[in-house]
Amino acid sequence: MGRVTTRRRITKAVDGRLTTRPDTLVTEEPLEIRVGGRPLSITMRTPGNDFDLAAGFLVSEGVVHRSADVAGIRYCAGATDDGENTYNVLDVSLADGVAPPDPSVERNVYTTSSCGLCGKASLDAVRTQTRWDVAADPARFDLETVTELPDRLRQAQRVFDRTGGLHASGLFDRSGELLCLREDVGRHNAVDKVVGWALRERGLPLAGAVLMVSGRASFELVQKAVMAGIPALTAVSAPSSLAVDLAEETGLTLVGFLRGTSMNVYAGEHRLTLDAAATTG
Repeated sequence: MGRVTTRRRITKAVDGRLTTRPDTLVTEEPLEIRVGGRPLSITMRTPGNDFDLAAGFLVSEGVVHRSADVAGIRYCAGATDDGENTYNVLDVSLADGVAPPDPSVERNVYTTSSCGLCGKASLDAVRTQTRWDVAADPARFDLETVTELPDRLRQAQRVFDRTGGLHASGLFDRSGELLCLREDVGRHNAVDKVVGWALRERGLPLAGAVLMVSGRASFELVQKAVMAGIPALTAVSAPSSLAVDLAEETGLTLVGFLRGTSMNVYAGEHRLTLDAAATTG
């Protein structure tokens, strides 16, 4: 199986001096996801936690909602002409009675590690319907706990320490305890891996949880949080306008620019326990 990291020899320039040294790079390889033997999507990802990635992707697309919906996941042998298993092709078997993905879910082209929506067969398929009512989640989050999430996420990023080239997604409970962390070259893959872990652990919906991401909060990441029943999404960078629109529409708490003791709350501010003095002015 492909490793998470790989070594390459590079030339480094410092103050006009050139030296040759080995460097650690994050691995990026394609993963084809099939359902019942039928190709569904190809994404560029960092190998590791591939079963979680496939399961989380199917949750995000509204295909499965609970662990019992998935009968099995396996790597496909014979993916190459010589019959070797590349560990880059997965086939998901759905349980009896679970409908296969709608054709609108299928990706016309591969999904790059930076854009989870590229190649959508239909924009109408983007706003998938969730069975979890995020707006009804009564969870409240202490402001001080929320401000600690970026540091806690960063401290748990083992592969990033070696490569500096990975996105991270962390799932926290309302007390700030880290429940699951996944790293990937694609930020949407990192979220799918967390959601897939929760599905396989019979943890959906993720009521009362906070999802922390290391980059920006895109529309798709908000959608993935909502589809998993997560009431709060926090990011170190900015959200998009569509991400804010979807958060407001679904009742998700959306926080951006979470750095140090400051943050911007774009939606669902009622879930944050703010000091009364801090809300004036």
